[in-house]
Amino acid sequence: MGASGLLVDIQPLRESRDYRLLYGGQAVSSLGRQLTVVAAPVQVFAITDSSWAVGTLGLVQLPMVLLGSLLGGALADSHDRRQLLVITQIVLFFTSVGLALNAAGGERLWPIYVLTAVQGGIFSIDQPTRNAATPMLVDKTLLPAAAALNQVLFHVGGLFGPAAAGFLIEYVNLAAAYWIDAASFVVSLVAILAVRPLPPAGGGTRANSKSVFEGLRYLRGRQALQGTFVIDINAMVFGMPRALFPELAATTFAGQAGAVGLLYAAPGAGGLVAALMSGWVTRIRHQGRAVLWAVAAWGVSIALFGFARWFWLAFLCLAFAGASDVVSAVFRNTILQLSVPDRLRGRLSAVHIAVVTGGPRLGDAEAGAVAALTSVRTSAVSGGLACIAGVVAIARLMPGLGHWTLDDAVDDDEPTEVS
Repeated sequence: MGASGLLVDIQPLRESRDYRLLYGGQAVSSLGRQLTVVAAPVQVFAITDSSWAVGTLGLVQLPMVLLGSLLGGALADSHDRRQLLVITQIVLFFTSVGLALNAAGGERLWPIYVLTAVQGGIFSIDQPTRNAATPMLVDKTLLPAAAALNQVLFHVGGLFGPAAAGFLIEYVNLAAAYWIDAASFVVSLVAILAVRPLPPAGGGTRANSKSVFEGLRYLRGRQALQGTFVIDINAMVFGMPRALFPELAATTFAGQAGAVGLLYAAPGAGGLVAALMSGWVTRIRHQGRAVLWAVAAWGVSIALFGFARWFWLAFLCLAFAGASDVVSAVFRNTILQLSVPDRLRGRLSAVHIAVVTGGPRLGDAEAGAVAALTSVRTSAVSGGLACIAGVVAIARLMPGLGHWTLDDAVDDDEPTEVS
């Protein structure tokens, strides 16, 4: 197999101008977003000296994430998706400005909880809207490649954003991280304004409670689709150790310069490598089976991270976890996109985003609570082992996930548009 068969497929970027614009703007905002992802928990830990308080930060965001996801999916299936993205960038800009002003003005804890909760809700509207827009911009045969490109984008931000955040926090100040995040949304807004209108196929479905439940009802009897959500919840709730990073950086790895930023960056480093080497994903037909193996590998990596006492070994464990997550995410997203018609894609993408963004927040709370009762190492190891046990249970109880192949893709009820 040549290098061209391994490297990420950039054909979606070559073929669609609007996809390039959407992708480019999101690349900048994703990098800025990661600055806040690191700065907020570091600020909370600095004020409280408590991993439980850091974990609670994610828990407080959860109601807004769930509400935003349900609302965002219905809106994405009823309104022009470009217009929705314009609104989300504006709101996100102002929340980051609020965090920056709070960081510059003292050690007030409540604005961090409130503003990051609002951000979580808005991101939960933004992401299903983007996911629903992607099949309108690229041919459906290129959706696995587009999913891999999105993982490249996510992990570039996940690698360089936290590393930059660690540098800014240590050598400049917390406020600088928030200000740069705010500026990134301005760049994203400019890119979105250059994209053509993106109304939902067939004129859309009116956003109301009935339309929300229509999306949820579509899940009934579709075990593979349900399984993609359940297995990600399993991985994120039990195997997400990021609430432990500030304490580990301050204690176990105190001698390592920029340790907190590097710990947050480690999954992004592994994820980026895996995403860049994802040219093979379009040749995999048994995608459900690949999801099971990838999530199991995530759990093993997190358990080994809990045992690591040498910083760079811990970094490598987290990097391998990030690589495993990319494989899982690419195939889970492909199963979603190919199992759902366009008229429901926004609402089912919203369920996906609720899981993807809500799961880690529950994981933060779980990791922080277990660490408070035992230790940070016990929290990480037990979480990884619980994740592995969950994969085994899901494979047995939801066999439809492991059996899903590309032959199970549905025929869309509307033709795909290519710009």
